[in-house]
Amino acid sequence: MKVAIGQFAVSHLWQENVQTCLNSMAAANAQGAHLLVLPEAILARDDNDPDLSVKSAQSIHEAFIQPLCEQSRNNALTTILTLHIKTTAGRAANTLLAIRGGEVIAHYQKLHLYDAFNMQESRLVDAGNTLPPLIEVAGFKVGLMTCYDLRFPEMALSLALAGAEVLVLPAAWLRGPNKEMHWSTLLAARALDTTCYVVASGECGNKNIGHSQVVDPLGVVIAAANQRPALIYAELEKQYLNEVRAMLPVLKNRRFAVPHLL
Repeated sequence: MKVAIGQFAVSHLWQENVQTCLNSMAAANAQGAHLLVLPEAILARDDNDPDLSVKSAQSIHEAFIQPLCEQSRNNALTTILTLHIKTTAGRAANTLLAIRGGEVIAHYQKLHLYDAFNMQESRLVDAGNTLPPLIEVAGFKVGLMTCYDLRFPEMALSLALAGAEVLVLPAAWLRGPNKEMHWSTLLAARALDTTCYVVASGECGNKNIGHSQVVDPLGVVIAAANQRPALIYAELEKQYLNEVRAMLPVLKNRRFAVPHLL
């Protein structure tokens, strides 16, 4: 399976962000990619207004999603991203969407809200209460995660035990002391915990690190971006995945019960 990551800086204008997504989708499809992963919270972003994403929240059927669905109608590309979707007055859900064939084929409401490092995502965002579904892309089973979920190994393990072979992660990973190191370490750890490929896309504006990566099941980075907008590609190989899992059968050797959601 050929995967693409579209890393970009999210604008304060949602119309510009729609066009960036459409351009990334067109380029990834032209290169034969089966899967495109875009960053987290790409509706709108402003360094001077941390609540803009929630203030700009739309419904799943509004103007941001429809052009993406329309562009996906005549190809096999699966595009994954997250948006803030309206819930109640003044609040929203940080929602991952998988788009293919003209429609949203799966969605997931972020479980782990970023109430850490002096931030409080839960102030205006509602947490989900169900594990994300698996989707199938080009013969691979793909598990869905969002940003801060990366710090919780039980989630990745739950997806792998349900059959995931690839974990995708839209993110907006905040800058700060050692944060690039945390990001790289955790991506490799989740790959090794689960013997899954990990495909992680990072927003690269002034406050977030970018550094999108594709990591193989042995924790090796096989494609990466720096802090600038980029569209990167990698090939995921089912035979290699099977060889790693035969050599390093951590999913079979585990002695602990399957994690469950509180």
